[in-house]
Amino acid sequence: MRGPQRPDPCADGDLPLELTAFVGRSAELAELAEAVEAARLVTVTGIGGVGKSRLAARAAARWASRDGATEVPPARAEPRAWGRVELAPVRDPHFVEYAVVEALGLTDHTTRPPVETLLGHLADRRLLLVLDGFEHLVASCAELVAELLRKLPELRVLAVGRRPLGLAGERLFPLAPLAEDEAVELFADRARQHGLTVADCPAVRELCARLERIPLALELAAGRLRALSPAQLLQRLDDRFRLLTGGGRDTLPRHQTLRTAIGWSHELCTPAERLLWARLSVFAQTFDLEAAEYVCSGDGLPAEDVLDVLSELLTQSVFSLEETPAGPRYRMLDTVRAYGADWLEATGDAPRLRRRHRDWYLGLATWCELDWFSPRQREVAARVEAELPNLRAALEFCLTQPDEAHLGQYLAGSLWFCWAGCGRLSEGRRWLERSVELDSEYEQSRLKALWVLGYVAILQGDTVPALAALQECREQAERVADGTAVAYAEHRTGCLALVTDDMPRAETLLRSALDRYRKTGELNSNVLMGQVELAMARAFQGDLAEAVRLCEDVRRVCEDHGERWTRSYALYVLGYATWRDGDQGGARELLADCLGNAHAFHDLLASVLTLELLALVTASEGDPAEAAVLQGAAERLWPSVGLPLFGSAYYNAPHELCEATARQALGDERYEECLRDGARLDREAAVARALGHDGVRPLRGLPAPRGPVSHARANAGKREPAASPTRKGGETAG
Repeated sequence: MRGPQRPDPCADGDLPLELTAFVGRSAELAELAEAVEAARLVTVTGIGGVGKSRLAARAAARWASRDGATEVPPARAEPRAWGRVELAPVRDPHFVEYAVVEALGLTDHTTRPPVETLLGHLADRRLLLVLDGFEHLVASCAELVAELLRKLPELRVLAVGRRPLGLAGERLFPLAPLAEDEAVELFADRARQHGLTVADCPAVRELCARLERIPLALELAAGRLRALSPAQLLQRLDDRFRLLTGGGRDTLPRHQTLRTAIGWSHELCTPAERLLWARLSVFAQTFDLEAAEYVCSGDGLPAEDVLDVLSELLTQSVFSLEETPAGPRYRMLDTVRAYGADWLEATGDAPRLRRRHRDWYLGLATWCELDWFSPRQREVAARVEAELPNLRAALEFCLTQPDEAHLGQYLAGSLWFCWAGCGRLSEGRRWLERSVELDSEYEQSRLKALWVLGYVAILQGDTVPALAALQECREQAERVADGTAVAYAEHRTGCLALVTDDMPRAETLLRSALDRYRKTGELNSNVLMGQVELAMARAFQGDLAEAVRLCEDVRRVCEDHGERWTRSYALYVLGYATWRDGDQGGARELLADCLGNAHAFHDLLASVLTLELLALVTASEGDPAEAAVLQGAAERLWPSVGLPLFGSAYYNAPHELCEATARQALGDERYEECLRDGARLDREAAVARALGHDGVRPLRGLPAPRGPVSHARANAGKREPAASPTRKGGETAG
């Protein structure tokens, strides 16, 4: 889920997978919902497969839907919401905080720790945070939960795991298996999903009893009903239990019952199904068919057979299939994945499969980097977001294995568009810093990681480490005669000069970098961004006509290639120029287009800069109150970006003009009131309000090329673009 939500607990079709086809547990659901009302920290414990996650999600949805039912919220109080964090794929305890930030849909470009981001964004929010699958990260989760509960009085936490967090005030909610009738009902329901009808008969009740009424075990058994009747299932299961209990019918411990049921289901698989089950355990969280076919094929399993074998495992409930913005993806429950991983280790094939997994995601990152400069930019963003757990696993593998450091550096650098373009600066900074600390015999990979690290640090407002990384990159690039890396280092150093108000130096460095790009045939989103940054430097030095010419050129090249991200920054400059020409409607149209795209990419910097400029346009249109509201909304977002307007006198000038205009029209008291109203808007609400002004909405398709903005008439002579669109279009610095 992206961000805290308020789902309808009665509408399964609108809920996540974990909340669908919920059978039984009505008493436990009511009891857990009351526990969450009564205590700020509740932990649902129980064995794997007993249904903890589904029950917790239902209880959270019910809690959120009861907003105001049990209390009278203060005026203007935030509505109740809940957010779920899946921690099973997280292996590094240091990434727990990042996982929570990501799951709640928060974006933060600063260098502050993720916990501070959470504290800032969740202050006064009535949120129920569901931490699911924390048992392998108990210490780090307990530390985070303790701090959040201590500093956020409106926050509640519903933890889900096989053991308690061990914190003071924690209320435990141990979850037992289903009642007998509920177990039979669940078994019959899952049979219906396979197109079969199962009667309530002694064999079914005995089968449910032998499986300890554990939901996951029942679902796996139901997946076998196409081939075996309930009586046959019971006989085969009894045979396996007798082997484990020495021939008697003693009851196994419940955790062993589940593992036995999984193992029994595994034994009923064909050799190819068992092999694929084990190999697919290398994936983190979800995967798609293409990845499965590449990673898991070979050595006894042809690639052309993977789909058929996977389909059989899907019908047996070993996997589930879900639709995502990136397309259909398969998911394996953690308990089932763990069983497959044990088998993979036993075969001795785990190292090879992890290398194939790494190779696939290295290739995916390379493809996505190249395809970022194309009409598929948004699809790339969705794909990378879906694949982040697997990309993290590949990064971790590269950075912890001998002689793999260069691949980790290459992967961390190739994902620059994810870190910078999709709002993941903090996480990218962590991977990049880890990678450049390692020695590598492949200089190119480290050079790329260095300039990307410098770029990320600039966007975070951390100028000293940024300069150090870029200087090291340039010195080493010159030593090994890597002209492309020199260009990127010079470009980003020019960007650093731009945001620190050294406009002459910024112009010199950016022009030099663009000239280097032109000579090497480099053309991509980064190169075009350098041209936009040069346009900003010219505008700040008074040459608005040259800035317009540069950005019109960028817009044309972007529209030729279907590129949207860099195009948004060009529209920002063109919007300012159009406002200066007195065309408020034209400026608003350009800026609305810019904001819609920036927000879609989770680019917080472009979003907040555009909000500031839209506030000025709104003031010029004669609506100072709305202008002040937008300034207040931007003011709330700046702490997640860094120093407001970079602490730059140049970037701050439109803000000061807007404030002076609005204050004069409204008076100080009314202006401050509107500012406070805007500060109550979160990012989604602020963008929606800005785009909804006068009926303006973001453009849904890439517009046809338009004529230049009127300010360009001052210098209308034609000149060659900074980089020719006919030359190579890949991000080739590494």
